[in-house]
Amino acid sequence: MRHTALSLALSGLLAFTAVGCAVTRDQSTVGQYVDDATITTRVKAKFAEDKAVSAMALQVETLRGTVQLSGFAKSSAEKSRAGMLAESVPGVKQVKNDIVVKP
Repeated sequence: MRHTALSLALSGLLAFTAVGCAVTRDQSTVGQYVDDATITTRVKAKFAEDKAVSAMALQVETLRGTVQLSGFAKSSAEKSRAGMLAESVPGVKQVKNDIVVKP
């Protein structure tokens, strides 16, 4: 009985790990997926550290080193600052700043 429970737990863990590292469409390798995830995390961290940018109102997605920013900014200065912060992260090849400034 213990052996069966352990087997089920390990199977679940392996399934979770496989799903967690899944390569999405347009990504060719797991390494590329990890690189993109690292870039996304670093951009979000820069947003969280910066007082001029609202990290909670902005979304970050990365695909093959291209960072796409979206969400709502309070001003054009905040939108520009978010773009500059994203560009400063190592590994970023391009930034698509789709942030909308609230009227």
